[in-house]
Amino acid sequence: MRALLIPVLCLAVSGAAMGKKPKTADEKPVTELTEAARPSIVTITQIGRGGSHEALGTGFVISADGLIATNLHVIGNARRLQVQFVDGKLQDVTEIHATDPLLDLAIVRVARKDLQPLPLGDSTQVKQGQSVVALGHPQGLEFSVVEGVVSAFREVEGTRMIQIAIPIEEGNSGGPLLDREGRVQGILTLKSLIKENLGFAHPINELKLLIDKPNPIPMERWLTVGRLDPKRWLTLMGGRWTQHVGIIHVEDSGDGFGGRALCLAPSEAPTLPFEATVTVKMDDESGAAGLVFCSDGHNQHYGFYPSGGKLRLTRFNGPDVFSWTILADVPSNAYRKGEWNTLRVHVDDKKIQCYVNDALVVEREDDVLRGGCAGLCKFRQTEANFKNFAVGASLGRQEISKELTESVKRELEGFLAKPAERDTTVEKLATEPVVARSVLEDRARSLEEQAASLRKLEKEVHRRSVTVELVKLLEQPAEKTDLLRAALLIAKHDNADLDVDAYVRLVERMADELRGDPAVKKDTDAAAHRLVSYLFEENGFHGSRGEDMKNLSNSYLNEVLDDREGVPITLSVVYLELARRLGIKDLHGVSLPGRFMVGFDRKVEGKKETTLIDLFSGGKFLKPLEAETLVMDSAGMALEDKYLEPATPKAIILRMLYNLASWKPEQSLGYLDLILAIEPTSARERFARAMMRARSGDIAGAKTDLEKILDEQPRELDMERVEALYHSL
Repeated sequence: MRALLIPVLCLAVSGAAMGKKPKTADEKPVTELTEAARPSIVTITQIGRGGSHEALGTGFVISADGLIATNLHVIGNARRLQVQFVDGKLQDVTEIHATDPLLDLAIVRVARKDLQPLPLGDSTQVKQGQSVVALGHPQGLEFSVVEGVVSAFREVEGTRMIQIAIPIEEGNSGGPLLDREGRVQGILTLKSLIKENLGFAHPINELKLLIDKPNPIPMERWLTVGRLDPKRWLTLMGGRWTQHVGIIHVEDSGDGFGGRALCLAPSEAPTLPFEATVTVKMDDESGAAGLVFCSDGHNQHYGFYPSGGKLRLTRFNGPDVFSWTILADVPSNAYRKGEWNTLRVHVDDKKIQCYVNDALVVEREDDVLRGGCAGLCKFRQTEANFKNFAVGASLGRQEISKELTESVKRELEGFLAKPAERDTTVEKLATEPVVARSVLEDRARSLEEQAASLRKLEKEVHRRSVTVELVKLLEQPAEKTDLLRAALLIAKHDNADLDVDAYVRLVERMADELRGDPAVKKDTDAAAHRLVSYLFEENGFHGSRGEDMKNLSNSYLNEVLDDREGVPITLSVVYLELARRLGIKDLHGVSLPGRFMVGFDRKVEGKKETTLIDLFSGGKFLKPLEAETLVMDSAGMALEDKYLEPATPKAIILRMLYNLASWKPEQSLGYLDLILAIEPTSARERFARAMMRARSGDIAGAKTDLEKILDEQPRELDMERVEALYHSL
């Protein structure tokens, strides 16, 4: 379906009404609806660099005190947004009040209190064949209206959309779709490339989720979402550089000749000899993107990058084509088109060596440029992703001794001959995870028929090494345990490319912003309130909305930090780790049934009372009665004193893993492995793993788990059932 659709910025200026039904008593003429709604429809303009107008869109007023609804792609990554009303007044957007990337919806705020909101309907009541009216400002022109009917309801990338028989042309997304009683039932979002009289709108009830649970971000902080760390990166010559899940993404043509754009790391200026490396993936092999080095911070530098399927080394001595020298342009079998490729350069005082996936492809004597810094580059309209950028003395693949190589090969041969002995193989290879992953990847590519099995083994080796690191962390005393790193390791368990240290540094930078704040230094109560305002009012953190609670992104702490959206426990971990870095010692996790929270104790009339903070609700401070009611409503249980005890880092990590195992049963085996590594006495989880292993064909593993249960005879399990299952295997 997505292949047939494109984002639109406009509403048709005209169009014939289709499929009219007889009017009911409440239906209004289109002329009357238009006149009533006109003051509520606005034009939204993105203001770019130098005040240029980059895009136009439509929005509509949903509250008298300045809230306006539109599409998220209408506001994009604008440095500034301006709203124009029907009376001609212009207002700057002061806040991005709420956003949802999946639904492509946004709410913005302007500083105006005299607005006329449109009434919102109930999109569950919309019927096929119902007459509807769409309003907007096509391409920033005068207000227009077009009438049509609801033709169907469609699933588009997992989202239910209203399909409308209305001609939509390029110009103005974000306009309202009204029923004939003047209520908004949808927000125009997509158009069809196949038929003219076919468009799509998001149901208005989805917007209500954002209204009920906003994630406000002041306009001056909006551009920090996905922004590269300015302390590390310096971008030159344009291009749009963003970062998400530890991967840097670039799009849009640069201002340099050939559409060149640079992203430099001045703080990591190397000394000779040095190496620089990055792993890159391009959307189009006709483009070019890769490494830049020996840069003077302006127009002089070397570049090493894939271009047109070849590997190119170039020298730029100035801003134009006349100062550009191609030193090498060669093909290489080591380069993998359409995939991630690791580029590396070795630079000494006379020579430059260039590698792709550790294969030497270029070696040139050239000493024209030296010094400066390294970074990333892209050319033309290329969209590219970068990860694992580094500068250092030696960054090549770890030298593998002949003995170690032969040892790994023997383990692989043993595994291929007897896959049932997988656990033994994983245990041995996990002691050298870097070497093992490297050898396994090479072998997998050369043995196509066994690639799937080898990649699975590689994943298990990675996960085992992460498990060892996580268990070691949690063996520390609670007060010394790095909860942030432990939570990030859960995400790394599923994503081998995750840079844990990068996200630790991110939280440390957040703490630096608050370190001198008077409220943080005052007392626990004042500090707790200040952390809430910092996260939820200034930076847009918010609880997940609607049915998205069980999305894995909400449990991966790196994505919670990137998207500023999470579930109670991950939002609490961010809050607690920020507090720990600021020296606020009295805040602790509270593992309530049905809702994880943060709490701190204080004396009230000589008695200890725990104040609870519900981070999922935007950092609401709960009174005891409110907490009791919430626990009863969410878990059907009474709030007992034992639930108010501080949760240890180990308990927090286990609760995160229990969530993942229960939310994603089809992939719970990996989470059960982690749980049992951390808490080997968890009999219920061991039995669950035995069942999972048996269903997946790992009979030996299932029997091992059941034998341990039968040896320990835990009271919480039905031992007759365990024994019957064991004998059936």
